[in-house]
Amino acid sequence: MKLFAGLATGLIFGAGLAASGMTDTAKVIGFLDVFGDWDSDLLFVMGSAVLTAAVGFQYILRKEKPLFALKFSLPSKTEIDKKLISGAVLFGTGWGLYGYCPGPAIAALGYLSPVTAVFVISMIAGMAMAGRIR
Repeated sequence: MKLFAGLATGLIFGAGLAASGMTDTAKVIGFLDVFGDWDSDLLFVMGSAVLTAAVGFQYILRKEKPLFALKFSLPSKTEIDKKLISGAVLFGTGWGLYGYCPGPAIAALGYLSPVTAVFVISMIAGMAMAGRIR
């Protein structure tokens, strides 16, 4: 049941990313270009996501435990450090250069674009190298 819930959640998330335009690199880069030809369409997507998460977290965290786990797995580290800042800079740089972050990139594999496949393979390789460097 846990595997099915994860698969269903991933498929719904991927469909939402595609429907909202988050898998369209030109739209994402247009949204990030705030000093140029700014495309504000994704502002609604971002606002909806933040609102949904804020309400959802308040509801879910009142529960004793998750549906498919023994306990909640929440981050214990709360301070902002060099690793967090450098990771955010790398993430934002990659997102701004190509228009994908990990979720939309994986969802966009469904379009069968060779360029997207190369991006995802490179992203996974970078994650693996970062893990070994740490």
